[in-house]
Parts: sequence; C-alpha cells; structure tokens
Amino acid sequence: MIETHTRILGIAPYDGMRTAMEQAAQAYPNVEMDIYTGDLEDGQAIVQQMPPNSYDCIISRGGTAALIRQVTDLPVVDIHISVYDVLRTMKLAENYSSLYAIVGFPSITEPAHTLCSLLDFNLDILTVNNAAEVRHTLERLQQGGYRMVVCDMVTHTIAREMGFDAFLITSGVESLHAAIDQAVNISSWFGQLRQENLFLRSITQGQNGRVIVMESNGDLFYSSISEVPAELSSVLQSHIREIPASGNLRFYYTDRDQLYSITAQQLLMNNIQRCLFYCVPARIPLHSSRPGLRTLNKGECEYLFANSFYSLSGAMGTQAAEIRSLALLRQPVFIYGEPGTGKEQIARYLYLHSSLANHPFIVVNCALLNEKTWDFLLNHYNSPLSATGNTIYFQNFESIPPQWSSELLAAIEETGLARRVRLIFSCSIVEGEPVPEVLRHFSERLGSLALPLPSLRSRSDEIPSLSSLYLNSLNLELGKQLSGFEPRAIEMLRQYPWPNNYTQFKNVLRALAALSDGPYIRAGTVADMLSKERTLRAVPQPASARKPSEQTLEEVIRDVVQQTVAAHGGNRAAAARQLGISRTTLWRYMEKIEQKQQNVEKES
Repeated sequence: MIETHTRILGIAPYDGMRTAMEQAAQAYPNVEMDIYTGDLEDGQAIVQQMPPNSYDCIISRGGTAALIRQVTDLPVVDIHISVYDVLRTMKLAENYSSLYAIVGFPSITEPAHTLCSLLDFNLDILTVNNAAEVRHTLERLQQGGYRMVVCDMVTHTIAREMGFDAFLITSGVESLHAAIDQAVNISSWFGQLRQENLFLRSITQGQNGRVIVMESNGDLFYSSISEVPAELSSVLQSHIREIPASGNLRFYYTDRDQLYSITAQQLLMNNIQRCLFYCVPARIPLHSSRPGLRTLNKGECEYLFANSFYSLSGAMGTQAAEIRSLALLRQPVFIYGEPGTGKEQIARYLYLHSSLANHPFIVVNCALLNEKTWDFLLNHYNSPLSATGNTIYFQNFESIPPQWSSELLAAIEETGLARRVRLIFSCSIVEGEPVPEVLRHFSERLGSLALPLPSLRSRSDEIPSLSSLYLNSLNLELGKQLSGFEPRAIEMLRQYPWPNNYTQFKNVLRALAALSDGPYIRAGTVADMLSKERTLRAVPQPASARKPSEQTLEEVIRDVVQQTVAAHGGNRAAAARQLGISRTTLWRYMEKIEQKQQNVEKES
C-alpha cells in the first residue's frame, strides 16, 4: 500500500505561531507542512502567490483565515483559541499595575467571560465583530484611562499603533494539534486537485515577491498581485528593450520604504516572446562606506524602534509624555544616562514623531569617526550638515575629541545648522560621575533641552510589569507559552543592580525564556543566570581607604550602606531589601552618615 502524505500550507499571523506550528507538525510524519508568516492582507497575499495544486488544505487563524477564504477554493481550517490559551495570557497580565481590559472577537471574549465567571475575576471584556470597530473601542478605553489590553492579533496591531501596551493571546499546542487533525481529515475527502498550469507554476514557484509577465509591447500578461502600480509598470516597460536574449537583467526599484531587487529575463511560450520580472523585497543596506556615519529612512527607524525593548515593554514609563512633547519641538536635545538605558531608541522616537520624519535620519557615531569622515562632515558640499530638514543624531558624544567638538560648535553657530535641521545628542554618563564638559558647554551655547534617562535600578518596582510585557513579545517570537515568573524569581530580578540596564535586562529575559520549558520561569534558573551575569559584569564598588580589619564597626556599616545604595542607583527601598533591614533603619543610617559628612565639611 502506498503511503499518502497530506500537504498543508500554514499561514501564521506572527513569527511565534510559525515556530509553534513547525514544532506541532513534527508529530505528524505523514504531513508535509510549509509555514509562512503573514497577518491579514499579507497572509492573503502569500496564498495568492502560491503555485496552483501545491497543497491540500490551508491552516490559519482568526481574521487572516477569513481573508484567505476569499481568494482560494482550498479548505481553510481555523486555529481556535482555547479557554487555556486565554487563561495563560490573563495570568501573564497579572503583574500589570494599571487598568486593562480584554478586547477581541467573540472567539476570545466568549472564553474570557466563562473564565471570569468561574474564577470570580472582575475584568472589563469588550467584543468587536469586525476590524473597523477595533479603533473606536480602543479610543473609548483610552479616554477611560486604560493603558493595556489583552487581545487578538488584529486588536494587538492597532493597540500598539495607538500607544497601548498589549498582551497577545497566543494559541497553545493543543489548539494547533486539533487544527492539523482537522486539516488531515478534510484533505482525505477533499477530491481531485485542479489541473496544473505549467506556465504559471514555472514562473512563480519558490518566489516570495512579485511576479509580473509582460508582452513585448509592454502590455500586462500575468501578475501575482491583483493590481500592478502604475509607477512600477512604467519602470518595467522602460527596461524591456534592455533584457538580453539569454541571461538576466538586474536592477532596483523603491516602492515607498521598500527596496525591490528585480531580475528580468525573456520567456518563450508557444513561440511567443514575453518578458518575465521577479520583484523580490531586499533590505536597504545599513552599512556606510564612511565609518561612524549612517543614513536611515523613516521605514527603517520604525522597524528598529518597533522591535526594540523600549517599544515592546513600555519602558518609557512616566517619561512618555515628556518625550512626546520634546518630539514636537525643533530645539536641540541632549539625551544622557548610563550605558544600556536606550538613548538611541529615544533618539529614533523623537525623529519618528517629529514633523521631519519624512526626511533622512543621520546617525553620527562619535566613537567610530575617523579623520576622513570628519573632514567629509565639515568640508564636503554633500555633507548632511549642508542639508535642510534632516534629523542629525550625534551618538556617543562624550567620545568626540576636544578639537573636533570646537570645530563642530563653530560650524553649527556660523551656518545656523540648528535652525535648518533637528539636532539630537546623546552621552553615556556613569552614575555618580560628573556631566562631561563637552555636554555642558554645548547645552549652554545651543540652548538645548536635557533628557536624562533613568537607570533600571531606580525603577526596580516596575520590573514585574516590564518583564511581563517583554515575556509576552518573547512568547510570540520564540513560540513559547510562558505565564510569568515564580515570586522568588521576580524578586531576584528586582534586587539585581543591572549595571548595563535595559540592554542587559532584555538579554537576560531572552535567555531565561529560551531556557525555560514550563509555564513559569523558576527561581533556580534566574539565580544561575544572574550568577553568570555577576561574573561577566562585575560592578565595581568604591573601596574603603582602610581594610575592614582596620575599621570600627560603625565605619564598616557606613561603607556597606553607602555601597549598597549606590549599587541601586540611589533607590533606598531596593537597598533596604537587599540589606535585609527596614527602610526606617536605612534612613537612620543614612542620616548619621550625612550628618557626619556635614560636620567634617564644617571643620575643614
């Protein structure tokens, strides 16, 4: 007996579900499953570009599955959301301290109502019946003071655009297995596949971009997209005469913020010559031939910020309103803080929310500049300092040599640069060290606005909320089903000093998520990870002038208290927790230390 295989096309709304679908498919040896990531119209477009007769069935979820049904006659199986899927996300959201609601289509809100009734939870649950209702519903929540929603993918996308924190309800392994079982059953009786179209199969197979075929006179013969933009059609027609009889012609085309690499060749079918164009999305290279100088556009900055820890975890916190206000101004801004506090991401945010977002974002990394790049900046006619309307971000400004800083300040003042472009500077300042003189000097001369970024240590009470939001994004990316941390584990994260701040915090959370195989990240796993971090990133503590054996008990206590408070960035509540004493006791110690220092100063 010949063993039959079921061919299934999986369309995942997000990368994490794609990973989970790949893992679930491994349990079905008689299933051949190809999985792509595409939400809503993107998922619909993937199906439209697939060669005919390639699959027996399609698996997708929610609104994406509904759109796919409009463009295919293959059966489409919906991945349902179980009560356990909703419960897992509600547990993950427990650490969130502000008002939140559950918003989504009935497939989400119906099990949510059931859970809240059984568990006696008092949560606001709002049902939408189409995508058009989502934004109106979220606007009403925003007016009511809500900052976060637990939701489906459609709502998640719109909520992030509107500035909400959002927990996406993901489908668990059980739901995926049920969908694959249903797809196998449907495919067994679905019937004969349609006859292959060899021509269209040969020109579209294996392509992930646009496939367009034109007659030799420029008329459209076939397109894998519903409508070819007029500008693209004109570009393709202009290259028809350049296509060689054998071999390929390669050129590029930019559609808004997307660069396409286009390969053209002549195609002979039934003795008729036609022109075949493969239009494949390509990344615009971020590398610059000038060290320390990089140019980004709005689309690239949006991508980089949207996938950053600042965006995914709501790490701007109470500074969000201030940062939004600064984005609307044209005055120079100085961003400063410890390493890892997200200075570059905030610079991107200021650019994206300014009136200059459609102009280039120029990054000048002062730590990487060489003589040749510096000469280009100050003396070349094509220098970004000669342009108007750009945003120029001087990164790592504390690294600029004194001679160059003087030349730059003179150029800014003499050419009116601050009036022609938006200037943003950033400096890394280790806590306790004085503000670099170059920052102070530029701020005074340019009348710039200061934006200090807090260390993670000073926000230790927000670590449960920050970690839950980022874990939710890691669930999507890694295909995990994490519900949070054990109580002792989250306390360990709060007490750790985080010398490299959010950058280190993000990397540790990612490693913890990858290593954990249960619903909760265990305290032992966190303890092992932080022990390795302490070894790799030892935090230097101020050494006492004398050895402990030479000090009085009072002096030993004074040094320990001062070092612990400094390690927590001045956060006395966190320092008291680490020392195992009450905040009142810590305040009493600090008062004695400060009083003694004042007496010494008076005597001197």
